[in-house]
Amino acid sequence: MPKTPKFLKGQLLLDGGNLQGSWFSRTVVLICQHDAEGAFGLVLNRDSGNKVGDAVVARLPDALKELPLFVGGPVQPSAMSFLHHDLYLPEANVLPSLNLSHSLDELIELGDSFSATRRLRLFAGYAGWSPGQLEDELQRDAWIVHPASIDLVFHASTSELWKLILRQKGWEQRLLADSPNDLSWN
Repeated sequence: MPKTPKFLKGQLLLDGGNLQGSWFSRTVVLICQHDAEGAFGLVLNRDSGNKVGDAVVARLPDALKELPLFVGGPVQPSAMSFLHHDLYLPEANVLPSLNLSHSLDELIELGDSFSATRRLRLFAGYAGWSPGQLEDELQRDAWIVHPASIDLVFHASTSELWKLILRQKGWEQRLLADSPNDLSWN
């Protein structure tokens, strides 16, 4: 079994089946920042059901207004973050060619420009861990760590993302992926 890296920036955390009943049940979290001071992540598979234009009151380009808004986590639900991918992003700070930002000006600038290869995903709120908290949760087997990729971050079917990744793992995770939300249904 591969050893979990000390810091998990650029990794995905998946509910390992021990978070049932919590806010993080069946979530996939991209860890965007992680160091001795704590961790910051965004939940990739929780669509808010709203469009960005419904939640952001700034003057946004029309293309941005129509994007789905995702719930990045339970912390500061009015805080905006976005992930931006393009083929060449020298300032990428999460993965190669994947940048995290919170700047409304930068978002508007991206919306006003054109790139056929650009992808954007906007989030309200985030997942945050204080120093040592995430490490403690990993020790208690709350999370399964999986390498992130651009394809997984921007996967079209967010509602199936958790199951999709678990099915790529061992047989125990495949059983977990196929289990009902409520185990009493089994």
